[in-house]
This record gives sequence, structure tokens and C-alpha cells, in this order.
Amino acid sequence: MSVPVKFDDLIAAYEWVSGGEALGMDCEAYISRTTGTIHWCGEGVDEEPPEDIEDGTLYIAVPRKNEFDLGRALALRFVEKHLPRSREAVHAFFRKRGAYGKFKSLLASSGRLDAWHEYEAAATESALREWCEENGFVLVR
Repeated sequence: MSVPVKFDDLIAAYEWVSGGEALGMDCEAYISRTTGTIHWCGEGVDEEPPEDIEDGTLYIAVPRKNEFDLGRALALRFVEKHLPRSREAVHAFFRKRGAYGKFKSLLASSGRLDAWHEYEAAATESALREWCEENGFVLVR
């Protein structure tokens, strides 16, 4: 039996733990395997998590962006499909620091920034749906 998890809650937790990791902050979120409730842990969270939050049979950590290969690889797949003439330039961006800023500037100047956001959101939702299925959850709107 699949346990329902609200999509909006999961995406918020996913973005929070992924953003916290990028900023070097202690941000964790766990989903109850029996209720689908998300518990937030870390800096700036006032509510105390359940004492047994680290029991993997009861809770599972919300995955981070880097666990799904939704960073550089996704950007390169987008370029291959939507901006093939910019392939070499984008590959060069990702060999140095500041790649995402340059990538997004390229997207903005070519009128593809909104298409990128839609592509990234669809890939994120697909990855989270698959992760949920593998872990006994079903995403609900």
C-alpha cells in the first residue's frame, strides 16, 4: 500500500534541503513512512522532530537535488534538445565556477529561460515521483 505525500509539501522540503546543502546549512527533512507527514529539522526550525526521526524503518530523508542528477547533466540535456548550437559554449561554462549564472544569462538572451524552468520543473517532478514509488509513497496534488 502506498502512503500519500502532498506534492507541494515534498517539493518545498526538497528545495529546502537542496538549498541548505548549497549554502552549507544544516537542513534536513524526513517523511514518515506510515503517514506521509514531512518533518523539518535544522537551522531556523522551531518545531522539534520526533525522537525516533533517524529510524530508517519509520522515516526516510527527503532527497537532495544532487541525488537525482538534476544539475549540470540536466542543463546539458536541455541544451542538446533546445539550443544545440550553444552546446560547446555551455560545456565550457560548466568547466568553471559561475556556470549557472552564465547558463541562465544565455537562456535569457535566447528567450529560453521560461522553457528551462518548465523543463527543470518537469524533470524534478518526474524524479520525485519515481523516488516516491521506489519508497512506498504516492504523490498527490
